[in-house]
Amino acid sequence: MKQVGIIGWRGMVGSVLLQRMIEENDFKDISAHFFSTSNSGSLGPVIDGVEFILKDAYAIHALAEMDIIITCQGGDYTKDIYPALLEHGWDGYWIDAASALRMDDRACIILDPVNRAIIDRAVNAGVKLFVGGNCSITLSLMGLAGLIQSNLIEWMSVMTYQSASGAGAQYVRELIAQSYYLSGKLSPDELENSGSVLPLVNKVSALINSEGMPTENFGAPLMGSIIPWIDSDLGDGNSREEWKGEAETNKILGLAERTIPVNGLCVRVGVIRCHSAAITLKLKRDVSESEFQALVTRSHPWVNYVPNNKAASMSQLTPAHISGSLSVGVGRYKKMSLNHEPIYSVLTVGDQLLWGAAEPLRRMLNILLKRI
Repeated sequence: MKQVGIIGWRGMVGSVLLQRMIEENDFKDISAHFFSTSNSGSLGPVIDGVEFILKDAYAIHALAEMDIIITCQGGDYTKDIYPALLEHGWDGYWIDAASALRMDDRACIILDPVNRAIIDRAVNAGVKLFVGGNCSITLSLMGLAGLIQSNLIEWMSVMTYQSASGAGAQYVRELIAQSYYLSGKLSPDELENSGSVLPLVNKVSALINSEGMPTENFGAPLMGSIIPWIDSDLGDGNSREEWKGEAETNKILGLAERTIPVNGLCVRVGVIRCHSAAITLKLKRDVSESEFQALVTRSHPWVNYVPNNKAASMSQLTPAHISGSLSVGVGRYKKMSLNHEPIYSVLTVGDQLLWGAAEPLRRMLNILLKRI
């Protein structure tokens, strides 16, 4: 039975990973060990009646005993520990949720079922480093897998609407705190007044921009607003998050750089969980809605096509509907009026914490357990 170390299991992605592993009974096939960066020696999770004592996540000798390590601890931890493990002589498999090593030449970005063939080739070639992809890109690729498999995409413009959970737990708390701050400043009479709504709008606008609004993490109000920049500034008009769109898409698909040009804007919106993306696609030929539906739904079991009408879109193609589900919603598919070229728009919605983060790690673990 393989020794599997799990690090960062208390965080948002790690806790969802743990939940999915329990749901799928993954622990029956491994000897699990839980590591902590701050509470080694304490009681960890209790799974199937077994109490786990936390090990030191900085103890290289303890980590080196693992056949497989899964980490959701973050990029700084990866940068410190992974090289130290290799220097120690460790020859195990490292599965990582953080972005630190995604573009490393040694790494395979994992998104089974979209790139299962590439993952299998990497395992056969002796690759030991497997990294989850950027959440907004992975969710879009999950939705468009059928087009990808049929080699129909010429280029993509991806406009993302990314939830607070993509930034981390403290950001989710801050978004909720912003809502709490606003609601605490309003009276029932102000909300129920049948007169002009303008005084209420003006008061809320002033509160959003007031010093009392919690913005320590985001750096700006998100409740009642958007933040039109995610990640660092590359100095050329692109954010690092936008750069990832092209770089990671092509690496996930095993393509040469810029084989599928990808760009767009990445925007943070006041959603707790689920990323959405409005995608403009240049296809290599015309694809009707019925053919598009067949392509996407036959690609894998976790995509749900939503017909392009108001009722279906409003009820099924929303973060509120999809949150907590493994189903990736795909809809609003239509041809655009651009010189009769095969250019289409589509909207994808998926749970950032599931297919955008935890589920590819869990599936990679199970691939390795069957192959090594």
